[in-house]
Amino acid sequence: MQTKTNSPARNVVLAALFLALAFLLPMVTGHVPQIGNMLCPMHFPVLLCGFVLGGPWGLAVGFVAPLLRSVLFGMPPMFPTAISMAFELGTYGLVSGLMYKKVRHTIPMMYAALVTAMVAGRLVWGAVRFVLAGLAGSSFPFSAFLSGAVLGAVPGIIAQLILIPLILAALQKAKVME
Repeated sequence: MQTKTNSPARNVVLAALFLALAFLLPMVTGHVPQIGNMLCPMHFPVLLCGFVLGGPWGLAVGFVAPLLRSVLFGMPPMFPTAISMAFELGTYGLVSGLMYKKVRHTIPMMYAALVTAMVAGRLVWGAVRFVLAGLAGSSFPFSAFLSGAVLGAVPGIIAQLILIPLILAALQKAKVME
């Protein structure tokens, strides 16, 4: 029996799985917030969601995950962290999915899509943090952007660059995705 591999029910179930992972992975590092901030555990399932399900699903899961997690668990704090993360992670999911859809599904193209999504998400995060700081009557200098988007996240960036292509290659090999 042949089944449609990209059914709406399958997409909803996988999106729910990625959302659940975005809730659970931060709990692994939750006892030491500095480690959680460095490893960026919510980023992994959102990026994978974009690659596996496509940009619109990645956008939805990425945008909802930090906001819903903030409401349910109180972490990350809603303002400004969860709000700025919603835009950042939504961008990750959208860009990774759209880029991957447009390129050949090879390892170098996975990296190109991944790096593009990571850069775009961090730029959006910085822009949103800048706007939110202005609305709150404070400032968000470029040094804070560098510290939050790059310097403090180096371990997470390295882990994403290593693990996400490996996971995607394994999913391709298992024929779970094209």
